[in-house]
Amino acid sequence: MEKTIAIVGAGLGGLTLARVFQAHGVATTIYESETSATTRAQGGLLDIHEETGQVALRAAGLYDDFRTLVRPGEDAKRVVDRHGTILFDRPADPGSARPEVDRGELRRLLIDSLTPETIRWGHKLASIRHRPEGGCDLTFANGSAARADIVIGADGAWSTVRPLLTPATPRYSGTCFIEIALAPGDPNHRASVAAIGSGTLIAAAPGKGITVHRYANGLVRGYVVLNKPEGWMRSIDFGDPSAGLRQVCDEFDGWSPLLTAFVTASDAKPLLRPIYALPVGLRWDRTPGVTLVGDAAHLMSPFSGEGANLAMYDGADLASELVEQPDIEVALAAYEARLFPRSSEVADRSAQNLEIFYGPDAPQSVVTLFDNP
Repeated sequence: MEKTIAIVGAGLGGLTLARVFQAHGVATTIYESETSATTRAQGGLLDIHEETGQVALRAAGLYDDFRTLVRPGEDAKRVVDRHGTILFDRPADPGSARPEVDRGELRRLLIDSLTPETIRWGHKLASIRHRPEGGCDLTFANGSAARADIVIGADGAWSTVRPLLTPATPRYSGTCFIEIALAPGDPNHRASVAAIGSGTLIAAAPGKGITVHRYANGLVRGYVVLNKPEGWMRSIDFGDPSAGLRQVCDEFDGWSPLLTAFVTASDAKPLLRPIYALPVGLRWDRTPGVTLVGDAAHLMSPFSGEGANLAMYDGADLASELVEQPDIEVALAAYEARLFPRSSEVADRSAQNLEIFYGPDAPQSVVTLFDNP
């Protein structure tokens, strides 16, 4: 392929896209706003699905390397009520078709698989416009500029590329997360850590919950979940983290101290993460030379566990289509014809699962979901 290809965003979708291109001898450039691969933490564990994420990793030629990152024993699930009573307890499955890996380690595997200089770090896209003769002009916040025949937006929830295709923007779901963590080995919280089991603990109730994961090294990470209006989020002051967490913990009055300890004793920076989603079933008209992958195309809540998997699958699917089909517009149209229905189905399921997790029937609704996957 002689066309110049620009990928905007070095998340899992953009990296998989570039890797599959390079596996077929096609050069591309990724423009990433972060200044390096270690600028920020990359989140917790991901379960990589056999029918999506693993398909993408096979297409990228990285499946065997991915298997070395798998964390056996950490896919156990436990559901409890507000009193800590165990309602569901599924042990780890050594042969799971959806093994757990650390997001940061997976991202590093993809980055290291690319040829040097593929990623242009510190290139935050400031604007993009079509050129009359075809292709796009890209300008970056650092003052540099580039031209490309094909531009693929892999730039996440607040994509700068997306407005070329659709006016749709993410909407607040009504649910927010607050990140929490406990350092390993604190003797004051052994009982709370033991209550997790060997994997993930989900304590759910209508409108709220506490979810934590126990890593093999003893570290505990997770988040508080609250269904709250956006105005409530602005009322929480994390200038004093301890005071802010106590304010959050007031929402869990009457809960078991074994559970609330994850909040009051958290030693993580308490980042507030409102959950946004694009409209379910989002589509756009074919726009020459431009398309989207991952959250830029189908941002959804995390309650189907498919966001990262779909992003990688999108990347592999799009790269394979462009490699095999010499007509760029035919290739992009074929990719989008598959993208729209698959992402719509998963986004709809994700929205339904959000209601199941923290709706009026929680936590029994969560038990039913896990009993009937």
